[in-house]
Amino acid sequence: MQNNLYNLLFFPELILLTGSLCILLLGLFIKKNNFSIISNLSTILLVLTGIVTYIDRNTSFLNFNNFFIESNFIKFFQLLVIFGSISVILISKNYYKDQKLVFFEIPILILFSTFGMLLLIASNNLMAMYLGIELQSLTLYVIAAIKRDSLKSSESGLKYFILGALSSGILLYGCSLVYGFTGNTNFDDIHSVISSLEKIELGLIFGLIFILVGLAFKISAVPFHMWTPDVYEGAPTSITAFFAIVPKVSAVALIYRFCLEPFSSLYNEWSQIIVFLSIASMFLGSIAAIRQTNIKRLLAYSSIGHVGYILIGLVSFSDEGTKGAAIYILIYLFMNIAIFSILLSLKFENKYIEKIEDLSGLSKVKPFLSLSIAIIMLSMAGIPPFAGFFGKFYIFASALNSNLYSLAVFGVLSSVIAAFYYLRIIKVIYFDDYKSTNYENNQTNISKFILIISILIISLFILFPSLFTSLSIEASKGFFYK
Repeated sequence: MQNNLYNLLFFPELILLTGSLCILLLGLFIKKNNFSIISNLSTILLVLTGIVTYIDRNTSFLNFNNFFIESNFIKFFQLLVIFGSISVILISKNYYKDQKLVFFEIPILILFSTFGMLLLIASNNLMAMYLGIELQSLTLYVIAAIKRDSLKSSESGLKYFILGALSSGILLYGCSLVYGFTGNTNFDDIHSVISSLEKIELGLIFGLIFILVGLAFKISAVPFHMWTPDVYEGAPTSITAFFAIVPKVSAVALIYRFCLEPFSSLYNEWSQIIVFLSIASMFLGSIAAIRQTNIKRLLAYSSIGHVGYILIGLVSFSDEGTKGAAIYILIYLFMNIAIFSILLSLKFENKYIEKIEDLSGLSKVKPFLSLSIAIIMLSMAGIPPFAGFFGKFYIFASALNSNLYSLAVFGVLSSVIAAFYYLRIIKVIYFDDYKSTNYENNQTNISKFILIISILIISLFILFPSLFTSLSIEASKGFFYK
């Protein structure tokens, strides 16, 4: 009984949910400066949840008949989600105040979305997976359209809602097919049934395909990416930062677990789909971004390309591939936190920068921010010695070790194409004539601190790679069914 009570008290998702509800009620009664207070309390709650998640514990209690499980892989991605949510709240405070978006509901919606992502990553059942996805998505639909006086914001929220509802329906239909042909919704039981089948039913393959389509939408893989550029551009930049940083992490964790746990026996079937998603995402993300003039749309296509690289690790079907994906997503997290901490503070002629041309000649006025953007862009392009190079290196190495030579070649080619638009931003900053010196940087001290830490990690990764590779190795251990 004592152990059960311990698990109840230190169940991180339960702490996050209970705390979120209490903060919501508190926000209703606080009349003055409620946004700042709720934001600070939300940050503290997420820090507490992260600490409890990090602590080793036995979660046999409250797992609802194996609906949720714990592993190093799950814990690693949950901590990334929590860290990403904390960072977004901290770097966005001044932006919300400037844009008069001081609704206390925003940090609470982020809390509920984070709660859905934690459940999603730990889910071990088709029903738990679907409920986690919907809890995450419903809050995202709302915050995408939170700027009610903006036509673009309302349009982006509506597009995301309609396409998200369609993808959820497709995913749920796939779940029903899998349940119909296996008689189970639990991941372990599905794997056992599939492993014992002498002949794989066509309906089961269709169920797998429908579910992968739904998950591909969540990670914005091509050709299910159509919502991403519009939502990134239309939503307030602080919300775009959340979209770019946090939901991607949970969706990647889920698609890895889904393919490598219940459906590991059907590698030949799902690997063909993932190969197509990977190649299409890499090349469309690289080519479509070239013509973009809006930096948020460019980052949207950039994120699509990054998803393509991450999926290479999944096709590798090895612990090395999972390790590479874990390193890549960790580096991706820091790169996006760094670039959005700048976009959420840098103003040109009293407007937050959204167009690439607004960065013209920035180096002459803001040398530190210019250097930071240059480092981030070089890292995103995968140019050594920055961290982004090592992310791609580990991914491509896992593909080569799994004899996926063509996939590695496609990855390198798309990286070369993508380097063009990353380097173009550096060219605009350092070599174009400045239009005006009327730049303003309203970063808070905590936002500056987060930016500096992120830049140091991106720049000095080459000196201390073992600090991060050891985490990813632990995350990938014992992941596959043997």
